[in-house]
Amino acid sequence: MTRVGAVDCGTNSIRLLIADVDPVAGTLTDVVRRMEVVRLGYGVDRTGVIAPDAMERTLAACRDYAAQCEEHGVERVRFVATSASRDARNAAEFVAGVREAFASFGIAPEVVSGHEEASLSFRGATGELRGRGVPGPYLVVDLGGGSTELVRGTDDVEQARSVDIGCVRMTERHLHSDPPTAAEVAAATRDIEAAIDEAAAVVDLAGVKALVGLAGSVTTLTAHALALPGYDPARIHLASLPVDTVAAAADDLLARSHAERAALPFMHPGRVDVIGAGALIWRLVVERVRREAGVTEVVTSEHDILDGIALGIAG
Repeated sequence: MTRVGAVDCGTNSIRLLIADVDPVAGTLTDVVRRMEVVRLGYGVDRTGVIAPDAMERTLAACRDYAAQCEEHGVERVRFVATSASRDARNAAEFVAGVREAFASFGIAPEVVSGHEEASLSFRGATGELRGRGVPGPYLVVDLGGGSTELVRGTDDVEQARSVDIGCVRMTERHLHSDPPTAAEVAAATRDIEAAIDEAAAVVDLAGVKALVGLAGSVTTLTAHALALPGYDPARIHLASLPVDTVAAAADDLLARSHAERAALPFMHPGRVDVIGAGALIWRLVVERVRREAGVTEVVTSEHDILDGIALGIAG
């Protein structure tokens, strides 16, 4: 067993996984799994830079995560940074701050391409499905704050595309009212559908056997569809829901006010203002895959890019 640390820093949140990995069996056992909403990418779509307060929130979380890795005897750490760090003009400042926080491990953040981000997510999401005998081809959709990755494959990635739609980006661009107006939703829908068209030109949706959704917007929507009394990863992980159930839950979240969403018992405070956009993106993706591939059920996975990073560190 190898004890590793994986950090995924995205547009909306930063997450840590400390795990014991068996590289032969390809399995991992959680030691620590954490998530903080830091909004590193909030405003980057509009301004092109990471805001100072967002930078400080994120680097404070980095220092905390590095201390956790030291405390738990982690042997190796990999820090992957995604959409916000690709887009911002002041990304070098962020890189320097992360390097300082993790100085004892001698690492810097890796600002991965959309394709590599997709590959890591696919590896983390599908390992358990294959072990349970769920047949491919799989379409793994990682719905983030600034971008969404669509990845198709069975044993390995066959096709992948990252497109610039995410819950933060679509909220900033379009969903300004509380709740969003019909005109705002229509404008966001046009952007999202255009991005799905762009992805589908590279990633063949026909013949997909299992549609798998990842990340906070999808897991929160699943908690809503299941009417959970609190956020329960064990209930959410590998939940399989009919497409119509997913669509109805998405429409309900999108139509709610900020206060109504905040009152939901499973809702993380950092997702309240962006979950409507996330729900809209997921509904449109799910309905498109149903039309193209005939899928009737959607699987949600709590295992994603973090798990893929951890498995990769251990070889």
